[in-house]
Amino acid sequence: MSNIAMSTAGVTVNYAVEEVLGTRPAKGFIQIPNIKSVPEMNPSPETLETTDLSQTGFKTYVEGLKDLGGALAFLANFTTDLEDAWNTLLEAYTTAKEEGKQVWFEIKHPGLDKSVYFTGQPSAMGLPAMAVNAVLETNLYITPTNAPTWYPKSTEA
Repeated sequence: MSNIAMSTAGVTVNYAVEEVLGTRPAKGFIQIPNIKSVPEMNPSPETLETTDLSQTGFKTYVEGLKDLGGALAFLANFTTDLEDAWNTLLEAYTTAKEEGKQVWFEIKHPGLDKSVYFTGQPSAMGLPAMAVNAVLETNLYITPTNAPTWYPKSTEA
């Protein structure tokens, strides 16, 4: 193991439609271009109070569920390449859904042995905010349909 801090340079956000129903693809992931930031997917668990009458100094708790908070926002530079890629993803999602399949998303860091994967539903892009003398950026929303989990990185198609 290394105790050297890592840069986020080279991180990619990718997607693939499962070939086998209910099975995470190991290859064939397509990169979503122009992503600038990935939301945190490390929420604290809720705490469920378990204090009984015998306690005299402190309440007691057990760990409850974690909540990602609904749709995840991925910040991206708005470009025609991004718009085309996102529309292609939306079409792939619609086709997969009709076939009973899911779209898997991968957050891939070049310095790690594993990637984070989750299934999700992408939302159509709206009109991003605009301001004078600014980069045109947008949030891409993906609603997770399972818990993000670490697995070996995908391979090329």
